[in-house]
Amino acid sequence: MEDISKVPAIEWDACMASTNPFTRHAFLWALEQSGSVGGDSGWRPYHLLLYRQQQLVAVMPLYQKSDSWGEYVFDWAWADAYQRYGVAYYPKLVSAIPFTPVTGNRLAIHPQAKPYAEAIYQQVSGILKQQLQQFSSWHGLFLEASECQQWQSRAELTLLRREGCQFHWFNRDYASFDDFLAALTSRKRKQILKERAKVQHLHYHWFAGDAIANELWQRFYYCYQMTYLKRSGHGGYLSGDFFLKLGRLLADNVRLLLVCRDNEPPEQAFAAALYLADEQQHVLYGRYWGTLQELDGLHFEACYYQGLEYAIRHGFSCFNAGAQGEHKVLRGFEPVMTQSLHAIAAAEFQHAIEHFCAEERQHNQQYVATMRQALPFKHSD
Repeated sequence: MEDISKVPAIEWDACMASTNPFTRHAFLWALEQSGSVGGDSGWRPYHLLLYRQQQLVAVMPLYQKSDSWGEYVFDWAWADAYQRYGVAYYPKLVSAIPFTPVTGNRLAIHPQAKPYAEAIYQQVSGILKQQLQQFSSWHGLFLEASECQQWQSRAELTLLRREGCQFHWFNRDYASFDDFLAALTSRKRKQILKERAKVQHLHYHWFAGDAIANELWQRFYYCYQMTYLKRSGHGGYLSGDFFLKLGRLLADNVRLLLVCRDNEPPEQAFAAALYLADEQQHVLYGRYWGTLQELDGLHFEACYYQGLEYAIRHGFSCFNAGAQGEHKVLRGFEPVMTQSLHAIAAAEFQHAIEHFCAEERQHNQQYVATMRQALPFKHSD
């Protein structure tokens, strides 16, 4: 399926059976309809759908990829190896949410079809095996741990497992930000207070859902685009129309932070950060940000500390502020392992990539252990 709009949203979301905003039909539809995927983006929709007696029983977000941008599970070295041997690595198949390193369902089975899960996994793996006659590989990125186990035990494919590391903040029933600070060592607590003091003269305005007018979206997008342009030489992967559609379709999930100076209205904010909230699973996601002026401490404040305060104030149990960034550890974010699975069509490359994955897993386990020792909480001293 090359156009998710041809799938009724209610049927897709019934299979996903999750409040994760990134796997919902609306998020993927907004990506496609805004031109953020498709065209020359490197992401060509190729979604997999399974029906049983005319009922949609399983869905998989799937894309044909002509490069490896926007995946956050890096395989550039694999592509280089293929190129050195004169073998095409692209196109490949990727099951992921474009530009979104967030764990979630990839093969989603309708709750009523769970009794047939084993047969569905076997059928889907058979379809992927056929597809690997024309694609170099299949990559299931940021899989739920339970789904990863299901794939490994039920799929009729040789699957190589990779592990990665992100840093998430967990709410230990903190009553306030000060309560969170009290759990840290004195030195780390003082460091955070010092960082926040640099930008406390600014004004931070939160907007949610339908309260985000088009003018505020335009200001956010301007900040986002200018920051991408400065750092990457392009205006960002996502279009302004994507954010407008997101605000309309996922209004219940969207939280927008605008940063202003004295007497400056939100429409003239000079920095902004966009969050998405899953209130049923009590998870806050920090996703996109931008600024028109670089200020020391502003990124940490807008993307981390304001998010922490919001999570505590509204009772979120987890704050996922995005991929990578070991600098988060000293600010109370804990290492979390992520998982992905990879099917390689060419047998001559499979052994080398399997060895690479094994070494990478060992390195990541050591890395996570080291990061845990660096956590700033009093009990970690």
